[in-house]
Amino acid sequence: MSSAALQRLLAPRSVALIGGTWADAAQAASRVIGYSGELWRVHPTRPSSPAQHYYRSVDELPAGPDATFIAAPNREVPAIAAALARRGAGGFVCFAAGFSETATEEGRRLTGELLRSAGELPFFGPNCYGLVNFLDGAALWPDQLVGQRRERGVALVCQSGTVALNLLFNDRSLPIGCVLTVGNQTRLAAEDLIEHLCADERISAIGLYLEGLRDVPRFARAAAAARLAGKPLALVKTGRTAASTEAARTHTGALSGADNVFDAFCEQAGIARCESLATLCETLKLLHAGGPLRGRRILAMGASGGDTAMAADAARNLAIEFPPFRPQDAAQLRTLLSERVHISNPFDFHTHIWFDYPKQHAMFSIAQRAGFDLVAFLLDCPPAGADDTGYVRAIEEFAAALPGAETRAAVISSLPESLGSAVREKCCGWGLVPLQGQREALEAIDHAANIGAAWAAGAPLELQRPAAVAGAARSLSEPEAKQLLAEHGVAVPRSRVVSAAEAADAAARLGFPVVIKAAGAALEHKSDVGGVVLNVRTAAEARAAAARLAALSPTLLIEEMVADGLAEILIGMRVDPQFGLLLVLGAGGVLTELLRDSVTLLPPFTAAGIAAALGRLRAAPLLAGFRGRPAADVPALIETALACTRFAAANLERFVELDLNPVIVRPRGRGALAVDALIRLA
Repeated sequence: MSSAALQRLLAPRSVALIGGTWADAAQAASRVIGYSGELWRVHPTRPSSPAQHYYRSVDELPAGPDATFIAAPNREVPAIAAALARRGAGGFVCFAAGFSETATEEGRRLTGELLRSAGELPFFGPNCYGLVNFLDGAALWPDQLVGQRRERGVALVCQSGTVALNLLFNDRSLPIGCVLTVGNQTRLAAEDLIEHLCADERISAIGLYLEGLRDVPRFARAAAAARLAGKPLALVKTGRTAASTEAARTHTGALSGADNVFDAFCEQAGIARCESLATLCETLKLLHAGGPLRGRRILAMGASGGDTAMAADAARNLAIEFPPFRPQDAAQLRTLLSERVHISNPFDFHTHIWFDYPKQHAMFSIAQRAGFDLVAFLLDCPPAGADDTGYVRAIEEFAAALPGAETRAAVISSLPESLGSAVREKCCGWGLVPLQGQREALEAIDHAANIGAAWAAGAPLELQRPAAVAGAARSLSEPEAKQLLAEHGVAVPRSRVVSAAEAADAAARLGFPVVIKAAGAALEHKSDVGGVVLNVRTAAEARAAAARLAALSPTLLIEEMVADGLAEILIGMRVDPQFGLLLVLGAGGVLTELLRDSVTLLPPFTAAGIAAALGRLRAAPLLAGFRGRPAADVPALIETALACTRFAAANLERFVELDLNPVIVRPRGRGALAVDALIRLA
């Protein structure tokens, strides 16, 4: 899509509005925003008057309009699009519904006809609300318009017109530069708009409401372009992408469901995935006023022990940190505030200096220079009409102490409504970010810190997707799977593949104790059918186990028994239908389904990325040396995971899934062994 063609549509000098009542609303929105270009109305039957002229068709217009709003019956839209293309128009908004979103043959037919008729014209929809451009003063918007012209702001891209309207109605001082609704994403999708907005210096950050992604690789490239342009992304995504029907056959598939994969994508790409529109608004405000945070070290301070205690609790599941003051800063604060105030973080400074403004200023100055990445003043203000003088004065002192400090600063209210518009505007003018609602504010801070960490880490995503969808898959036997993996660097136990009659002799040669398994390729979950016998210590036990297992498989796998394991970890890989190759790390063995403790990674797969992912597992303490036990051989575990990624990449066009569960991690220096392996190839 040509950037010039899209810009013509977004910032038009001439607009045509086609239709009746909905087009009337779009005309009203143009008046509200102060649109100064040519505006033409098109309707086949409405009579013209001195106040308003109506053209009967696109062909009667004085010229091809830069932008057109089409609110005509859906069956008429393809012909209108064709007329616009003939006239050299600049693109359009298709407000009409009844296209591909209906999942009917008629809807699909109309969509195909629309695409053919429109030619190369860019268009929004069908089934979309339109656009509002507060930066250039244009609105193709069939509803009341709330907002104001501005020179810089965030861009909102929404699949839902109602959600876009909700965001416009926000009472949070969110500086909206433009709102673009994409509807069915038939021609213009979110990724097209992200790429275009990256080049606009007036856009500070991009917020999205998505129900699905049309083109995942292009979306990933658009996210990388936004990162390169310094424009952070924050989004709310509903719905679930369709996972492979094969996914549930293994632990890897069960743990890497579609939503988990999208979470992993956002985390590695440096995109804030918000749980609510409220958190999206607060996150975008923070990103607008300075971009991502450089770190996670946060100071929360206020004159109430209740506020500070709630802040600590509300952040308990977030990655932000509340480190203590440095000794020299704590000493300064103690001298200033006396021994009555306990110096901690979160920091309740009490009300001893509430009306002592020089001391307030000095306290805020110390706090803002104490090495934190963000300092938050926790304060709720009275509603409009009440006396807020003391509250505003405290915020003013907080702001006055900020110049020269390297930290970011925010005011956080516990309740969203306890930071009124007048106070918020003062905060913005003083260089403070007004964040409304303690939980949403802390989530916004966490998101901004996560984006900062992802940007600092470098290594943008490099999705690895097969050229075509794999056909029917077959499972390799465990011995076959282990042999292939060993060739790529995966360490496996010493073993023999034998018949049942040979099992006792093979076990003795290998050395007791051993594990004996049924080795047939059809036995994907051997434990579920009693196909594994552990800790076999004598030849007699081996003969008994072999006799029983022979009913499941004519061949048996005899392996050394690993007795010094410190942790059991799952390493899995699969090909997601949208995102391609995935690596899954999790608690392994019998705890896999019980704990569902896992992390999903997308490429590039690096030792540093795998180490960080292992550190996020709840099972991580077992690797570090739990309760006096020795540290596990984490480097060997990382190398095992990397070897799996090499195998999957080398076989990408026929790779379906890999499941090592468990990998037994031994003490440092003794390695990690994949004691069970499942590979499925097309």
